[in-house]
Amino acid sequence: MFKEVTYGMVGGDLKALIGECHRKALGLDPRAKLVCGCFSAIDELNDECAEAYHVDKSRVYYNAEDMAKAEAGKIDFVSICTPNFVHYSAAKTFLEHGINVVCEKPLTLTVEEAEDLARIAKEKNLVFAVDYCYSGYVMCKVMKQMIARGDIGKIIAVNANYIENSFLGLLAEKEQVNGRIWRTDPKYSGISNTCADDGTHVEHLVHYVTGLKIKRLLATTDTFGKKLDLNDNIILEYENGVHGAYWFTQVACGCPNEIDLRIMGTEGCLEWHQTRPDEVVYIKKGEAPRTLCRAGDGIDVPAGKLARVPFGHPEGYYIAIANIYRSVIDTILKLKNGETPTEEDLDFPDVETGVNGVKFFHAVVESAQNNSKWVEIN
Repeated sequence: MFKEVTYGMVGGDLKALIGECHRKALGLDPRAKLVCGCFSAIDELNDECAEAYHVDKSRVYYNAEDMAKAEAGKIDFVSICTPNFVHYSAAKTFLEHGINVVCEKPLTLTVEEAEDLARIAKEKNLVFAVDYCYSGYVMCKVMKQMIARGDIGKIIAVNANYIENSFLGLLAEKEQVNGRIWRTDPKYSGISNTCADDGTHVEHLVHYVTGLKIKRLLATTDTFGKKLDLNDNIILEYENGVHGAYWFTQVACGCPNEIDLRIMGTEGCLEWHQTRPDEVVYIKKGEAPRTLCRAGDGIDVPAGKLARVPFGHPEGYYIAIANIYRSVIDTILKLKNGETPTEEDLDFPDVETGVNGVKFFHAVVESAQNNSKWVEIN
């Protein structure tokens, strides 16, 4: 019986925020071992990262193609933590060599590329996860199960925000000359910055928690004279006729990294904030609001048992990512052992989730560029 998995990483050198988050999250799972990588396009950074994480020099690569070819049949999955424009080529290379993939979001720059990856993963029967990590929070899973059980009745409205200030300084620049901010450059980010980077998290999280699918949307986007969107406002209609409103911005003064989610139903509502991820406010019709706390009393759905540390000890972002990887590793190990993964094992954002995210930000940009017309999402 296989009890451990080995993995490689593309991108994510020691100076990269997200790669470090992935490695630390995987470090919480003793079943996963980093054995190879192509951590940077800069040789010195690549070597430095490999040395820091004790990766054998013979398994350090200087392009993804060489790594995929050499590691085919040796590693269980690859974690892709590169800038957006590399996702498609890297993921496709590893899929074609029969290697399972975990990829940062947004999955690709175009819908066609995303659908191509989904096709290859399906044809080769490979595991493909996309790091929409906020669904890894235990209390988001609790909300999902409460809604499915009918605790708030029929959903009648959704309101969600993702607001932060990471690009506020860009507004003061006369020209976009800061080459370090690759996310604001269409060559590296495609047609969208804020919606692709942050907004797709919300698109996935709302669908994950509620099960609602977007039918159509209309949007406005603000670039403030820069190349890509920095502020987005969106009205949505879901397939069951319910409406929602989203606001995404990366120029909100004083806001660190805030996701606010409110789900309104005929019998109650649920409210969650990423800056307080261990809490959900539950308001049942006719009763006073209650705050449910991870690992605390009053949570009677199965997801309440997923907490890693006891009540009163905060969990955080690293653990949310680790929970995504835990499900991926559970799935890979069961497949290696000839077992069938359960619904709980498969509770991670898959490649189709990634496709939906790409369709979403393309629809937002299309609407905004056409006088905020309604755009259907297929």
